[in-house]
Amino acid sequence: MFEPSQLMESTSVILYHKQSTSAMTRFFRLDDGPVVIGQPLAKLSRVVTGEIEPDSTVVPHPGSIAAELERWLGLESGDLEADPEYQELIEVPGKIIRVYLARFKTIDPPFAEAEAVGASFITLTQTRGATPVELELLRTAYSAIMEG
Repeated sequence: MFEPSQLMESTSVILYHKQSTSAMTRFFRLDDGPVVIGQPLAKLSRVVTGEIEPDSTVVPHPGSIAAELERWLGLESGDLEADPEYQELIEVPGKIIRVYLARFKTIDPPFAEAEAVGASFITLTQTRGATPVELELLRTAYSAIMEG
């Protein structure tokens, strides 16, 4: 299980791999369920992007978060690339969480590294059972991935 560090105190990340030849897209999911890595999202969480302005507190750069996740997974530096354009705001009880998107740049998904941390790769159709907020985040993430 991933334990968010202080760096990820108010952030989460959706990790994905897009095959360069077929465009097959897989999302990284912890075996205990969540697709969003970092701060847990309560069932009553909701996407508030566009409804509120992000607060002016200093937040970590998505590249720093990608580097932390590379270390956790035992990947080489540069194997994860943060999407600088994607950011969603999620309201959870007591605070706002920023959700970023990061892509595995490896030729194939790092299956062994995922398995070593209790995770796997799934397709969008395998996300049934996800919470409504996760489904909304996956929808916006998938749109951003296909546009990019």
